[in-house]
Amino acid sequence: MSLLEVTSVNRGFGPAHARSEILGNINLSIEEGEFVAIVGYSGTGKTTLMSLLAGLLQPDSGTITLAGQPITEPGPDRGIVFQNYSLLPWLTVYENIALAVDQVFPSWTAEQRREHIERHIAMVNLTPARNKVPRELSGGMRQRVSVARTLAMNPKILLLDEPLGALDALTRATLQDEIARIWESEKKTVVLITNDPDEGIYLADRIIPLTPGPRATLGPSIPIPLPRPRDRAAINHDPAFKAIRTRVLDFLLSFQEMRKTTLSKNLLLPDLVPEDLTRSGGPGLFAPRRRPVRRGELKREEIVVRS
Repeated sequence: MSLLEVTSVNRGFGPAHARSEILGNINLSIEEGEFVAIVGYSGTGKTTLMSLLAGLLQPDSGTITLAGQPITEPGPDRGIVFQNYSLLPWLTVYENIALAVDQVFPSWTAEQRREHIERHIAMVNLTPARNKVPRELSGGMRQRVSVARTLAMNPKILLLDEPLGALDALTRATLQDEIARIWESEKKTVVLITNDPDEGIYLADRIIPLTPGPRATLGPSIPIPLPRPRDRAAINHDPAFKAIRTRVLDFLLSFQEMRKTTLSKNLLLPDLVPEDLTRSGGPGLFAPRRRPVRRGELKREEIVVRS
């Protein structure tokens, strides 16, 4: 049996008589130690799917199990990293991570917890910043704290909900390398949600596109046979990378084409005589010109001028 099993899951929002179907017939199997990326457009239900895996939401129908046990609520066996860091602003780097460790491992001695926290701070290269609060950290450093806090809980599966989406391109690339390095050393099972196909291909063992909604569902699972560790510069010229990227994009774009609609409509244009910019309205360089008028406004008049 796979570590994570999602079977025929459906989820919507709203009252029964006007329910909006977000996800439909979601089926997914993930093996222990596997890194899987799910890619799709914004607003297609990716975060809803991640919330279902985390136990923050329950499916309308279908089942989700982790190690054979149904997921019915949040738990420390699933560590989730959000896009917005979710750090307590009055706590230091060390204290934010300690908060999770103290909850998950209350039976450990103080020294065991301290060593565990320090090891995970070092894992994300934040030891010099261990006593800083979030406002003193860059966006990339805050996300490293979030990753370290989640890993320190020692979850069975790591859920990454677009964790790099709010970062600039250079910081995002650096954090991608950090995630790849940590995964190589820890071999955690990882599910990454992203709207960047290149990011998914660079990091994952396989990538799965999510169709646009309503009733978004998972498309074909595409294996990524690129050797690790992956070189960012070389991978862009790899024919296998290009083929996978093309397959993912073609699948997603095909749904955009299907959703296009052509409308025809008769337009009633205004019956206007435009202003004539070649004619002067009177003597002088800046004399006013005749304004645009409707044809119904035009009428012929005869004026008698006495000389």
